[in-house]
Amino acid sequence: MPDQMSFSLALPYLLAALAGGYLLGSIPFGVILTRMAGLGDVRTIGSGNIGATNVLRTGRKGLAAATLVGDALKGTTAVVLFGHLWGPDTALVAGFGAFLGHLFPVWLKFRGGKGVATYIGILLGLFWPAALIFAGMWIAMAWLTRYSSLSALVASAATPVALVLFDRLQTAELFAVLTVLLFIAHRANIGRLMRGEETRIGGGPAAS
Repeated sequence: MPDQMSFSLALPYLLAALAGGYLLGSIPFGVILTRMAGLGDVRTIGSGNIGATNVLRTGRKGLAAATLVGDALKGTTAVVLFGHLWGPDTALVAGFGAFLGHLFPVWLKFRGGKGVATYIGILLGLFWPAALIFAGMWIAMAWLTRYSSLSALVASAATPVALVLFDRLQTAELFAVLTVLLFIAHRANIGRLMRGEETRIGGGPAAS
């Protein structure tokens, strides 16, 4: 899509990218994979979430890994596909749509996941060095605190800053919005962290 194209001419492409990204993002891999494995509906166990962390509570590490990859790749696919078709502006819009689709999937009455894997997948498709920074920060925080949610929150908060430092200003603006949405999706986790009740990686909540 040429830079000179007027907004009125670009609007159909942007709307198509938003809708296409949303539909890709709304694919509930956690629900699909657990049902295919004969484990029922993942929303009836643990936190009721459709993401990889809750799928792991089935005891099937392979399914959890597949859910993680699927949720990430739907974000990557959205930005790469629509960026290839119509340019970088539509890639950003498609990424936003994919994130909304994961958080609010139409197939699940708009009750979706918390978005971390899809966030990383969108980041990977738009600017992979920042995805590596996210992963490094997540690993470091997880090693220090053993809180998956806190690690994701810290890494996502740092992502827009890292993108600004790389002079990727439009992408930084997108991820500032996605980070706010990710924090909102993790509001229950934030409450448990503040109360010292959040479950640690591989164990129970922190000692009071």
